[in-house]
Amino acid sequence: MHTIRVIPCLDVDNGRVVKGINFVDLKDAGDPVEVASAYDMAGADEVVFLDITASSDERKTAVKLASDVAEKLFIPYTVGGGIRSVEDFRNILREGADKVAVNSAAILRPSLISEASEKFGSQCVVVAIDAKRCAEGYKAPDENMVPDNDTARVTDPSGKWTIYLKGGRVDTGIDAVEWAKRAEALGAGEILLTSMDRDGTKAGFDIELTRAIADSVNIPVIASGGAGKCEHFAEAVTEGHADAVLAASLFHYKELEISEVKRYMQEQGIEVRL
Repeated sequence: MHTIRVIPCLDVDNGRVVKGINFVDLKDAGDPVEVASAYDMAGADEVVFLDITASSDERKTAVKLASDVAEKLFIPYTVGGGIRSVEDFRNILREGADKVAVNSAAILRPSLISEASEKFGSQCVVVAIDAKRCAEGYKAPDENMVPDNDTARVTDPSGKWTIYLKGGRVDTGIDAVEWAKRAEALGAGEILLTSMDRDGTKAGFDIELTRAIADSVNIPVIASGGAGKCEHFAEAVTEGHADAVLAASLFHYKELEISEVKRYMQEQGIEVRL
């Protein structure tokens, strides 16, 4: 088995790290540069910064954040939120980020994935997917919501998930598994998969969703949303087939230490970097 990464995620809103439950009820969790630096020292393999309101508020990710972090961080980091163009990719990467995560803009214009991949390499392109399980009787929204994206939409909701735009605020009706497969075909180098149903609940990752996505693509999948204890991280790998595991509030509020999670995973036979 290849080395599994443990990644803290910093959701950023107005220059501060925040955390909520099911994408709402946000609470302040500190300064992003200071928090990231502490994670570096604590043994994190990477750090992800997501400006969670950049798309919904029609703002661009602060390039300054990428620059400030570069001076303090000595592990790879990803910046996402409000990315709309190849120029946005260039600006973030130029300031020191190793990868750029894109969500809403890629759904609205899938060719952005291939454009960025061709320009900077697939290893720099992370497609973030916010997915939610379809309830019984689910009806997909009108296809005109995302006219430039012809990825299959959910018609039979049984055992399906759809992807959401603008920080989990708008349902597209697009099948999450089909979108992950298309993102890979367009040149994405990695999938950052967040279960909206599990986000912040500490009930465990959505193993079924994670496995469905991971088994459908040949690029790394980062499992996100729902971690509550060490066992959950191991399950995401052994049962969900994830290549990396990500958490936010657990690490922010010191409910679990990264080293503690890694030790447990190693005891379960999972290869990690200690």
